[in-house]
Amino acid sequence: MTEPASDLDPVLLRRLLRAKDRMDAASHEHWPVRRLARVSRISDEHFARSFKAAFGVPPHRYLLTRRIEKAASQLRDSDLPITEIAYQTGWGSLGTFGRQFKDITGESPGEVRARAQAQKELALAGVPACIVSAIERPQLNISVSEKRRRAPGGTKGHRKSKEAT
Repeated sequence: MTEPASDLDPVLLRRLLRAKDRMDAASHEHWPVRRLARVSRISDEHFARSFKAAFGVPPHRYLLTRRIEKAASQLRDSDLPITEIAYQTGWGSLGTFGRQFKDITGESPGEVRARAQAQKELALAGVPACIVSAIERPQLNISVSEKRRRAPGGTKGHRKSKEAT
């Protein structure tokens, strides 16, 4: 029988958190129970039981969830190919990644990316095209007329010199 998390020894909880933090920091790495148990300095079996009691999921499922969360974030926020995202987040096979991703999220990686792109376009739908163009224009710090005023021999400075003669 598993003990409720509140009944676990605080020292054991700290050890489990140490392993959980390691998985969070390097979720792309291979984390078998034996390695996690060594990080926690407890036996393999005790680690697996205690981790599930403390966090509600087995260590392997927790790691898969973290990988899927990072992959979903990259799918929404980057233009990297799906294959590259799969390998960066620790998956050895694109097929396994796609299958696990759909099992956990209910959508394929391509569907998540397409939905995110559609939401971005929808968010900009009410904004006039001239404003969107201005925002997307690279390095638009100052207006053209301001650039001319600052440039040596600009229009205003040039006119003044003609009038003075």
